[in-house]
Amino acid sequence: MNDFDLLVLGSGPGGQRAAIAAAKLGRRVAIVDRRDMMGGVCINTGTIPSKTLREAVLYLTGLNQRELYGQSYRVKQDITVADLGIRTQHVIGREVDVIRSQLARNHVTVLPGMGRFLEPDAVGVSGGGERERKVTADRIVIATGTRPARPDTVEFDDRTVIDSDGIINMERIPETMVVVGAGVIGIEYASMFAALGTRVTVVERRDRMLDFCDLEIIEALKYHLRDLAVTFRFRETVASVERTAHGALTVLESGKRIPADTVMYSAGRQGMTDGLDLDAAGLTADHRGRIKVDENYRTEVPHVYAVGDVIGFPSLAATSMEQGRLAAHHACGEPVSEIHKVQPIGIYTIPEISFVGRTEDELTEAKVPFEVGVSRYRELARGQIIGDSYGMLKLLVSSEDRSLLGVHVFGTGATELVHIGQAVMDLGGTVDYLVDAVFNYPTLAESYKVAALDATNKMRHIARLGG
Repeated sequence: MNDFDLLVLGSGPGGQRAAIAAAKLGRRVAIVDRRDMMGGVCINTGTIPSKTLREAVLYLTGLNQRELYGQSYRVKQDITVADLGIRTQHVIGREVDVIRSQLARNHVTVLPGMGRFLEPDAVGVSGGGERERKVTADRIVIATGTRPARPDTVEFDDRTVIDSDGIINMERIPETMVVVGAGVIGIEYASMFAALGTRVTVVERRDRMLDFCDLEIIEALKYHLRDLAVTFRFRETVASVERTAHGALTVLESGKRIPADTVMYSAGRQGMTDGLDLDAAGLTADHRGRIKVDENYRTEVPHVYAVGDVIGFPSLAATSMEQGRLAAHHACGEPVSEIHKVQPIGIYTIPEISFVGRTEDELTEAKVPFEVGVSRYRELARGQIIGDSYGMLKLLVSSEDRSLLGVHVFGTGATELVHIGQAVMDLGGTVDYLVDAVFNYPTLAESYKVAALDATNKMRHIARLGG
């Protein structure tokens, strides 16, 4: 008999949910992770620190209040790294406590250390100078997550040239910064430092940033970032980064040279599978360290599952949690519904973006007829109260059956607001539900009704012209 029914490698969002779900099904469960990484990258260096940092930046700079109190308004004049770190460390500590408590309450055994496969059903756990311990399990879930990818051509020193993990260890807020890569992480950090007063230059080899988002929303974000003195260099590639005594010089292939105190690389993520000895389990990973799985998150080895960022897209904490829960249920032979196809995307830039469903470009390319309904925060009483005149919500509505095809939100509370549209879409509702619904007043949620009325009025006009 094996030591455990289910063994989870990694305690991030996917690993936690897998372990707790299996424990609630009455299985003997263990989870492996380093003592200083409980909660995984998400809690310690990724999602939670970056979102807490964003909240601290918004509060201390008073950025959201400047429309009401003037552009010179600030809560604190000289913001330091220590000011930002106090809030970040407080939240990390609390979150780690919550995770440890949840695992203990559900009788999940925590095995501190690093795990590696010894055999297909056996893992060696070592750490803290102790001898490697062999642990066996009927089912194993790999949830080891990712780390920032580091190009071989770049010399990282974790002070002047850093990746996203190095942000929380910065000694001071730089006056100038180059961000290489305009993906989600790069743009989130670019907007935060720009809000702090850092002069940021974003270098991106593609024609635009966040090309999976609605173009109008991205144009609005770009306008606001430029207003915060962010410079964009699209269709540009970094040739080299030269460190100096006073910072770094980023040399582009076009010949441009950009001086900065700090250069942050956001070059994607690499799966943390190189230390797992996957070959001992009969598994392999691709060049980005990702593991291939089927629709039930099962790998090519039937009793081994993988969830979260280590399996690739969409690489979100929210989806990782659900993947972990579903994988655990399947591994335990328990019936469970499939993951919903309509999943929200949240991007914590300043201002934030969130959407669910398809974009205008996708619908146009697929030749799906649709109408657009737009609501702008400046038209809402709540928008005036909070001082957000730039926010907007856009509904994409089917011209044929009036169903919602996409919801795109830009501005305050975007990542919260999007879930109203998600619920309507998931339950097969139409734009008419939003027209007839009563929303609290004054709220930002009222933007759904305004946008729905905008779309239906356009559709009524078209119907009238068409006889």
